[in-house]
Amino acid sequence: MEQSWIMGLLGGLLIGLGGAVYLLGNGRIMGASGIIGGLVDRSGSSQATERVVFLAALVGAPAVASLFVTGMDTYLTSNLLIVVLAGLLVGVGTRVANGCTSGHGVCGISRLSVRGIVATMIYILAGVVTVALVRLLLGGV
Repeated sequence: MEQSWIMGLLGGLLIGLGGAVYLLGNGRIMGASGIIGGLVDRSGSSQATERVVFLAALVGAPAVASLFVTGMDTYLTSNLLIVVLAGLLVGVGTRVANGCTSGHGVCGISRLSVRGIVATMIYILAGVVTVALVRLLLGGV
């Protein structure tokens, strides 16, 4: 538990590095929801390989890291209904906000984008309200 802030810091640095490499490598902003959306609605079919590789790395990197780093705590609930509902709400939210935390939060704020800053503030506020409601209504999950 004492090392959780170190893992958070390391994860944040790696996300920032990934965003910088993505921007410098192909001149586009790294946004996971936009990358997934482009595959789903086929608007990004011309960069399909790049998008699939990005998503594979997004899922594979933590899996590989878990082989070498022990004692990592996760805070994921075992309630499948909550996980599915949360995923759907995040998907709807990213469509409404025209981006996700990686696009707005990591890349938008670092570029001093007003839209990215406002969207990130709304994400954080929504997260605080959601946690408070879940703890109040469900007694902490």
